[in-house]
Amino acid sequence: MIIPVRCFSCGTVVADKLETLESRTSNGESPADILNDLGVTRYCCRRMLLSNSNVIDQIIQYHESLHDKRVEFDFS
Repeated sequence: MIIPVRCFSCGTVVADKLETLESRTSNGESPADILNDLGVTRYCCRRMLLSNSNVIDQIIQYHESLHDKRVEFDFS
């Protein structure tokens, strides 16, 4: 899922903070501390950032598999 630009609940811009959050969490920092440093205090905005899941890599596998099956049965 692509992160929405704004929080669904309050409308605050959250997409600009995702890259910083991901890079700092990969370095071992606590997500709570990072969000506090970024000024994300509302729980609705924190939810938007913490629950974001990049599933495109998982979905593309099924798409490629489906495409391969269609090519196998192409009788034209």
